[in-house]
Amino acid sequence: MKRVYVTTALTCMVMLAVFLGSFRLLNVTGGRDELTVGFIYDNDESTAYTFNFSLAKDALEKRYGSRLEILTCSNVLDDEMEEPLRDLAEKGCDIIFFNGYSELVQKLAPEYPQIQFCQTSYRDMYGQTVPDNYHTFKGEAYQGRYVSGIVAGMKIQQMITEGSISEEQALVGFVAAFPTSEVISGYTAFLLGVRSVVPQAVMQVCYTQTWSSYAHEKEAAQKLIDNGCVIISQHTDTIGPAIACEAAAVEKEVYFVGNNQSMAEVAPGTSLVTSRICWEPYVLSAVEAVMANKSIESVVSGNIHGTDVSAGFEKGWIEMVDLNLQVAAPGTREAMEQAIGQFQHGASFMVFQGEYTGVDPADPTKTLDLRDGYIENENTSYPLFHYVLSDIITVVE
Repeated sequence: MKRVYVTTALTCMVMLAVFLGSFRLLNVTGGRDELTVGFIYDNDESTAYTFNFSLAKDALEKRYGSRLEILTCSNVLDDEMEEPLRDLAEKGCDIIFFNGYSELVQKLAPEYPQIQFCQTSYRDMYGQTVPDNYHTFKGEAYQGRYVSGIVAGMKIQQMITEGSISEEQALVGFVAAFPTSEVISGYTAFLLGVRSVVPQAVMQVCYTQTWSSYAHEKEAAQKLIDNGCVIISQHTDTIGPAIACEAAAVEKEVYFVGNNQSMAEVAPGTSLVTSRICWEPYVLSAVEAVMANKSIESVVSGNIHGTDVSAGFEKGWIEMVDLNLQVAAPGTREAMEQAIGQFQHGASFMVFQGEYTGVDPADPTKTLDLRDGYIENENTSYPLFHYVLSDIITVVE
């Protein structure tokens, strides 16, 4: 009988050793315990765009703690990307994220096949042949722009109802960096959101020709306010437009709608709401994929276009931030939540649709009839709508 006990004990020990050995093998071949992650920023965290992107790094630190070593490089211009990229690669990064628009990332990726390179999309990737370790991603920003337009429209309608302005004074201003499709898509969606509430609303756009200049952005916002705009929004990187609105509100009624970073602190009396792209879902999933030795697109939840991914409210890639209930019109929260719900549940409505004709600013002979609608981000994460609705949008110098 004792021999049976001894044999059984030895059998259990052998089985345990086999199990532990198999577990270690699984851990080696099926996943990793630690990673080195790199971030390269086009600016620093004092600007809205980079601050918003850096929240994904914070989310990684919160989830993984000491399991990750995170290395960052800030204020890297697009044409100066090569040196910091190679530096992070040589320091052993397993995956590197970029929020700049440099073509160098795609060109250099094949030299480091063991590293995954993930860049915020900056051009149409549909049908493009790219290295297996090069990925692009972006939230479908037009959704947030449209919803923030509804918030602005609700405020304008309140002003009209209360007699602060006439219907003819329903004028919206937009401080824009450059006439790229990303910018035009965003401000068009914003205006169409406004017009879903106030059909007679029109817009003036002022380009700064720079992504990040406090002085130029504030000056552009002030010009739009002086022109009679009662709502100001932006696709630029500084707090300049919000500051201009807050200062102007001492003498006239004007409100502000933000992008990427809440302006509630710097413009508490005029800030209505902010829409932001949430980079966290993609970054967290991409790191999870590398941890598990899986392809990034097999783990990320979104609209997959090859190695390019996009998503909107339905996957948490777009978020509305700091609705100012002290300033917003009554019923705004309900209207905002209803619109978000339509996006989340795939409602069959298109933002870019109506009795409008768009004109290509680069070639005025090219036009687009929107009566049948235009589907944004259908095949690529980069926004492609680039037609100015000339009947309702005016570009001012």
